[in-house]
Amino acid sequence: MGGITWQSTIMYYDVLNQLAAQDKGLSHSARCLIHSVEFSEISRLQKEDRWDLLDENMMDAAHSLERGGASQIIICANTMHLSINTIRSAVSIPVLHIAEATADQIIAKGLSTIALLGTKYTMEKDFYKKILSDRGIDTIIPDE
Repeated sequence: MGGITWQSTIMYYDVLNQLAAQDKGLSHSARCLIHSVEFSEISRLQKEDRWDLLDENMMDAAHSLERGGASQIIICANTMHLSINTIRSAVSIPVLHIAEATADQIIAKGLSTIALLGTKYTMEKDFYKKILSDRGIDTIIPDE
């Protein structure tokens, strides 16, 4: 799921294609579908605290990807992982959680304390910090 923002979507697309080329050879690229949402709508709904409508938007995007033949879903933004439970319950394919993948890498590097920087939603809400905490990782959040 992209468009949250399109700049981050470009980074994910770039990484996926680099990994495909490393794994299969330079002439290869990633087979992927991108459902790009309209960020201005996402941003407005976040500011209005309309997570119910954001959940619906993300669920619709997930359905679109699954119908299109996706084998798993990646959300190209931290904050919209607030909708991951809704997304996971709406589709039958795996949905990668960025905090779970991040926690795996933190543990693999032998770290136990990290600083978390992100949108105010990512730093203020527990959806990211809780996953890290549940895996024994202390998270430092800068004050305003």
